[in-house]
Amino acid sequence: MNKKTKILATVGPSSDSVEVLEGLIRAGVNVFRLNFSHGTHEYHKNILDNIRVAEKKSNKRVGILQDICGPKIRVGKLENDFNLMANDEVIFTREDIVGKQIDKNRYILSINQPSILDMLKEGEYIYLYDGNIKAKVVKIGENIETLIENEGKLSSNKGVNFPNTVINIDVITQKDEKDLLWGAQNGVDFVAISFVQNAQDILHVRELLKEYGSTSRVIAKIEKFDAVENIDEILKASDGVMVARGDLGIEVPYYKVPSIQKRIIRKANAASKPVITATQMLLSMAQNEMATRAEISDVANAVLDGTDAVMLSEESAIGTNPVNVVQVMSNTIKETEEVYPYDKFDRYEFLDETDIISSSTAKLAEQLSVNAIISITSSGKSAQKLARYRIRNDIFAVTHDEKTARALTIVWGLKPLMCVKNQNLNMMLANVLTELVKEKTIDKNGKYIVTAGFPTGMEGSTNFIRILKKEQIEYYTDFAL
Repeated sequence: MNKKTKILATVGPSSDSVEVLEGLIRAGVNVFRLNFSHGTHEYHKNILDNIRVAEKKSNKRVGILQDICGPKIRVGKLENDFNLMANDEVIFTREDIVGKQIDKNRYILSINQPSILDMLKEGEYIYLYDGNIKAKVVKIGENIETLIENEGKLSSNKGVNFPNTVINIDVITQKDEKDLLWGAQNGVDFVAISFVQNAQDILHVRELLKEYGSTSRVIAKIEKFDAVENIDEILKASDGVMVARGDLGIEVPYYKVPSIQKRIIRKANAASKPVITATQMLLSMAQNEMATRAEISDVANAVLDGTDAVMLSEESAIGTNPVNVVQVMSNTIKETEEVYPYDKFDRYEFLDETDIISSSTAKLAEQLSVNAIISITSSGKSAQKLARYRIRNDIFAVTHDEKTARALTIVWGLKPLMCVKNQNLNMMLANVLTELVKEKTIDKNGKYIVTAGFPTGMEGSTNFIRILKKEQIEYYTDFAL
């Protein structure tokens, strides 16, 4: 049984060999993630080359997502670890200093982006060590004075979050620009942008990618409270979103993360944009052969929410048995899809004429019990619009462009296939059907629906629906000969 929800797996020391990558693909990985918070360009190039070799050996198309690390805010170097207690005072200075204890209950430190301190207001919070230590801003002057509200140990270079503060900084650092150029030169299929705040951040990335000659799809990582507030404009500007629950669970109250996840998935589905659910899905399997029941339920609930893909991080990057982790995730997805709420025909408003075509096609496929839909698409958008209705039928997204085919590897239920471009619609249809029959992708005796655009090759031109039975398939395959 083929799964419809896709799997995105992070590659690291445990999974960067051709052999393990091939095993991961066969176990169910659809897209690999290169985490640019770690590793050199040379290391990532070696991984990318190994992925393409494994892809060829497994004869299954996979995508590559480059995850840009962004402006991660951290405390500076400390003389010694701070053993902080409630009501201790921590002073944030704009100077670049080595943090130290200045008397029994007072400490001073710096952060790597001191300009953010100018954006703080009294009463706001600073979270240290990725949310483990809470500091309340009590006085703003030459320095920022805070009071600690809970016990915790702080060491050098730990993460800092500002859950109440809109921090107007560029989400693309100088390092990110170099990484994006590398991605453009090496043909990654997606770039995931960290700490997105609004649509302007996405537009800035698009300008850079255009300058670098890249057509990579842009995925916005939703991990800040203001990104949640601006989700509609971010969805409109991006090619997809990731619910990055790690930092998001620090930026917003942790108990709100599940409802935010569900809301973002619903909005992404409605916009026909792929959505990835990420962070700690099977984290215990980084060390153990079995997942917890709660983790299995987390994966299943993300699938039932309507996510396009679920993501593995440490589990596949540094875990003891990455292939086993993917197999567990695949089995969970398949079992959950047995009770999946398919055929979501009446949930979405029509934004343009092609939405009506897609809705009609989906309903026909269900009412006629066809074997599959064959969507001939130039940009991939018409196939994505079909996918939002979450139909039971297979959807073959047939395109003449390899970049488009790889971009569809992240989309729920789509099976991207290649064809040769032809301006004559009948000839293209004949060639596509002949190839699909030859590869035994479709059965000559089956029933199918084909959608396409006329004139061919124009984005957004889908205006053609045809029902194909044995007689029509034979006509077209004979026509191709």
